[in-house]
Amino acid sequence: MITIDPPSSAPTHKSTPARSKSGLSQAALSQPALSKSGLTRFLNRAREAVGLEGEVDVLLTSDAELKRLNRTFRGKNKATDVLSFPAFEGQSELAGDLAISLETAARQADAFGHSLRDEVRILLLHGLLHLSGLDHETDTGEMAAREDTLRCELRLPTSLIARVEFKAKPRTAAAKKKTSLKSARRRARA
Repeated sequence: MITIDPPSSAPTHKSTPARSKSGLSQAALSQPALSKSGLTRFLNRAREAVGLEGEVDVLLTSDAELKRLNRTFRGKNKATDVLSFPAFEGQSELAGDLAISLETAARQADAFGHSLRDEVRILLLHGLLHLSGLDHETDTGEMAAREDTLRCELRLPTSLIARVEFKAKPRTAAAKKKTSLKSARRRARA
């Protein structure tokens, strides 16, 4: 089951584009609303592709709620994009729960140039892989490889792990100028 609890607070990320009173960027607002039935169909396809048995409950909510959950269950006092809560052993009818911040998802969709719908789907896949027992924080690349394979199979943009691990740091104007000077010197020597 997917529950959508619309964010009530505006994101405070300084590098985000202009925001409406709801806290979502103009780009996010111009996109079609998330379809609960469409996300449920994707969730079921992705769950099957992952090989995960049992139901998954999903909460789509705010940064504030993800921060509260992250602090309560992981001891980390910060918002995040997705949290996974595996079911207790012996509960074969339930695989676990996922919580996704729609505010963070909207910022990430803007940053990576795709729709909020695609970003939520990427986060659903990532969370499902965690529910299946994979953990990119402790494995040696197995989860990243599996996510990449499933991302292609499910026709999703770049995976969450791939863009976190390989995200280029923004370059300052001074760094760009320094690189240009080095390139010019190399060309002059050649």
